[in-house]
Formats: sequence, C-alpha cells, structure tokens
Amino acid sequence: MMYVPAALAKKSSISLSLIFCFIITLSFCSIFNPLSRIGDALNLESVEDMVILMSKNSEADSTAESAVNLQVPAQNMLVVNDTIDIKRKKVEPICRILKESKADYCEIEGDVRIDPNSSTIFVVVTTDHQSINNSSSSYSRSIQPYPRKKNPFVKNWTIALIAADNNTIPKCDQTHNLPAILFSVGGWSGNYFHDFADLILPLYTTSFRFHKEVHFLASDYERWSLSQFRDNLLKRLSRHELVDIDREKKVHCYNTMVAGLQFHKELIINPSEGISMYHFRKFLRQTYSLNRTKAMFKYWEKASSHPPPRLMIVSRKRTRTLTNELQLSRVAAKLGYEVVLADTEATTDLTKFAQIVNSCDVLMGIHGAGLTNMVFLPDNAILIQVVPLGGIGMDGYARLDFGDPAPHMNIRYLEYKITVEESSLSQHYPMDHPFLTNPLSFQGKGWVRFRNMFLDNQNITIDIRRFKPYLVKALNLLHR
Repeated sequence: MMYVPAALAKKSSISLSLIFCFIITLSFCSIFNPLSRIGDALNLESVEDMVILMSKNSEADSTAESAVNLQVPAQNMLVVNDTIDIKRKKVEPICRILKESKADYCEIEGDVRIDPNSSTIFVVVTTDHQSINNSSSSYSRSIQPYPRKKNPFVKNWTIALIAADNNTIPKCDQTHNLPAILFSVGGWSGNYFHDFADLILPLYTTSFRFHKEVHFLASDYERWSLSQFRDNLLKRLSRHELVDIDREKKVHCYNTMVAGLQFHKELIINPSEGISMYHFRKFLRQTYSLNRTKAMFKYWEKASSHPPPRLMIVSRKRTRTLTNELQLSRVAAKLGYEVVLADTEATTDLTKFAQIVNSCDVLMGIHGAGLTNMVFLPDNAILIQVVPLGGIGMDGYARLDFGDPAPHMNIRYLEYKITVEESSLSQHYPMDHPFLTNPLSFQGKGWVRFRNMFLDNQNITIDIRRFKPYLVKALNLLHR
C-alpha cells in the first residue's frame, strides 16, 4: 500500500472538489444558456450563425441591436419572436453587411417596400408590431447608398422593420418580380475618376450576378448624371430604364433588393466577389469595341515594318498643367515613340476616346482624373504617373488611386516624383519655406486646404534629363 502524506491528500481532495464544481457549472450553463439551446434547435455550427431574439426587456433589445450591426451572411441573420417555439417560427432575413466593404451596403430579402416620399425601405416581418415598437431603435438603420461615407451631397435612407399587422404599413403601388439596386449618384459624381471608382465599377460589381435583370434605383439623380455612360455602359448592366427614385410618388415593392454598392478600394475589385478587374476590363472592351487585348510592341520588332509604340500624354489645361509637354513630346519621339497628346477635359465621345487609349502602349500624366483612362489600356501596357509636390499625403493619393490598381489591371506601373525645382510652387515661395521643405506640416489642415494648396495651384515643368530614363525604361519593359 502506497503512503500518501496528509498534505498531499488534502491537496488531492481540493483538486477533486474543484473539478467537480467545474463540471457542475458547465452542466448548469448548458441547461440554462438560451443561446446554447437556440443553437441546438437551429443546428448552428459557427459564431456567424447569430440569432437575434426580439424581446421586450432592455437586455434582449441591447443584444439584438448589437447583432443587427454584425457583419454576417443574410441567410444567418434572423429575427425570431421568443414567445413562440423557434422550431416552428418563420424567420425573416434583415440585412447582410459585407465585412470587406468600406461603404454602407445592405442586401435584403423578403417583403421589401420602398417609400420614396420618406426615403425609407420598409422590411415587413411576421411578428406583432408591439415587439417592434418596444425596440424600434434597434430595428431601424440609416444608410447612405454611396461608397464614401458621410458625404454631404448624398441623401440618407432608412431601413426599418415593420410588423405585418401594423396598420400604418405602406401599401404597394407597384410590385416587381425583379431585384433592385438602390444607389446614389450624388457625392463626387461628375468627376471622371469618381464616376468610375465610386459608381461604374461598384455598380458592375454589385449587379453582374443579376445578368441585366435588375432595376437600378438612382437617388440624388440629375439628368446630366452619368450622361456619358447612360446610353451604352449602363444598358449593358441592366435591360431596364434607370428609375429616378427620389421623384417617384408610388411605393415600389420587391422580394430582393440591395441598398448601396459593393466597394473595396479605388479601382480594385475584391477577389472574394468571384470576379476581378480582368472581368471588368473585358466588359469595357466589349462595351466600347476595344480591339487590343495586349500591348504588342515586343512582337512588332520582328516584322519588317511595324508601327512604333504609342505614348499618350494626358494634357491638363486648368490645374496641374505640364508646362513643357511639347518639349517632352519631341524627346519621346526621338526615342522612338509615336506621341499622342490627349485633352481629356475636352473629350465628348467616350467610345472614340477609349479606342484611342486602347491603341496606346504607354499612358503618362500628372496625378489626376485623366489617368483613370488606364482602364482602357491593353494588358502589359505601362502607366507613368507624375506625382506633384505634396509630401506623404500626395504620395498616398497617387498610390491609392492609380499605383495600387495598376497590377490588378495587368498594367506595369512607373512613378515619377517631381523635385521642388520642377514645381511652380518654387516660384511663389522661398526655397527654405516649410511649404516646400516640409509639406507634411500642412497636411493637418483638411482636404479642402490640401487640395487648394497642392492640387489646384501647382503646375509642373518636368526636368527632361531626369525624366528621360523613365521613357527608356518603359521601352525596355515593352520589349520584355
């Protein structure tokens, strides 16, 4: 028989007691934890399978409000009345919010009623209206159906639950079998870059799965909005006429709708959506009849006679003007380029202009909306972005808007940062002025001030000797 010291025996006894208490606690929690029982009843296998209990007590309301704001799939976002056996209760989807999206975005299924007069999307749920009234703050949500949040030029819409037995529920004036997408064309629309980054690309990403069988409900709409895209590009996304939803007086009812647009980053599609910038650029080529899919200079050199590589220089007339573009053009021509000067601000026929861009192998220009035309370039083409003076802030915008998207479009990217001497700002300030030596110190003044200082009031005279190696490098890249 083994001898056990009294102290050790006492320790063992305490340990056994603790284990026993722990087992009892676990059993108690599994019996009385309502979420555990709900999970068993609905066979939920992950944290994402969240069930929102519509309860009259404040604790349950708080839980529900928190769950409504969780970013979980629609089929797992449920509303249940806890006074009814949940195994037999019909559940209603509310709203799916993408984890990756930086914008207000909501997918809704069920009995959806859009009241333009109050800018409200009512979602009818099968529960008593008293439950919703007691927790109304938990079951309404204000959104801006535009990729950039808190925009002063975008109308707010409300998504609100309403009980099926509520006598104030709006009656359907028009019932549709097709899905709908509600989006705003306010914000920064009218700027060529934002037209593509905030509207066209997100609208494509959001609507492609509906195969043109979808209604576009445009808020903040003016007749000039998207005018250059309306007759061709938008018609290839939807077979149906765009609806100016703000001016509608009738209540439109749908079974499926999306409020807002999927937005990942500027001119980039999140690969998790099942499509990529390859698909978007293929869509653009089909829309605008763009024949070239690849920059072909490396094959031309084998022919007895071949056209030279084409270099498009984006010409700006109002701000960030390239003051010596003609001199730069002559140097590029001597290197073997065929130079095309393009005034994007004077472009009226987008189809024709897109075809000219597609015929080029290199696109260069000062940071600005004109570089958005990179979307029309053939694969393996080259973008040269000239970055104005402006410190880390300007560098960040340049990279975010055009540098980062380039590889997603299969475009090679070169970046030329100007020196102080190449900026017109050096003519207005002494060389030791903080405005020139430390632009970062001015970047806490807000976007409007930053734009006025570094974008609207700066022209550039490129140092040809310093820039020439970039043109040579672009030629070498085309040869590879």
